[in-house]
Amino acid sequence: MSKLKINVDWLDNLIPEGISLNTSTLITGPGGTGKPLVEFAFVAAWLKEGGALISIPLQYPKAELMITAMQKLYNIDLNDYSDKIVFIQFEPTISNYNILNDNILQANLVKPEVWNDTVKVAENMLTKNEKGIMVFGSALNLLLFSDKYSKATLSNLEDIIEKDKSKTYTFAVSTSAYEKEIKILEDKADNLMFTRMVEPLRLFLRIVRMKDALFSGEEIEVPISEEMLMEIKKIAESTRKRKIKEIKNI
Repeated sequence: MSKLKINVDWLDNLIPEGISLNTSTLITGPGGTGKPLVEFAFVAAWLKEGGALISIPLQYPKAELMITAMQKLYNIDLNDYSDKIVFIQFEPTISNYNILNDNILQANLVKPEVWNDTVKVAENMLTKNEKGIMVFGSALNLLLFSDKYSKATLSNLEDIIEKDKSKTYTFAVSTSAYEKEIKILEDKADNLMFTRMVEPLRLFLRIVRMKDALFSGEEIEVPISEEMLMEIKKIAESTRKRKIKEIKNI
């Protein structure tokens, strides 16, 4: 399998071949525009194909929130794939990382070295398979709010997005802050997608670039309910208010 077919009608119309494996996909757009809900389509397809997943959703304090969203949107129960998923929970109040159980880690991902070490630990917790590993991350822009680590974090993310072809990466970042820094990441990504939201809560997606895969640059409206979009918007706003103060104090 050289490409991952998504098998979701609205995405298959834009990327009929899917995405090339061992590439980096970056979805950007203003805060609260449903970026992780688009990412979840890639995650669902990956797990159904037998791949392993490292999940790093910075805006979700607990894995259960992501599990619920995936079930509602893509009819997949992540509990059925517990041996193929490691969740990394973002906790900026600790110094390093903790192993909470067989598939949940807790880590201060603001520190680039902790990010790298935690991902390695997560890899070792996963059963090896021929499909490989996808690393899913969302709200990664939160890490840039640390005055002490922002430059090192940006450099680390640049290297991962541009150079690491050992895994398939799917990342989402907000452009509501640090737009200049996010532009650097956009330029490094193999696959680039933009989202925007218009009232009353309608989500639009446009694909700008794909590596070694056909795509349409047409902007489409993503068929996700207003209820789900409101839910993700509330979670993003709540996490941002709570975490940014902690991150700035590191």
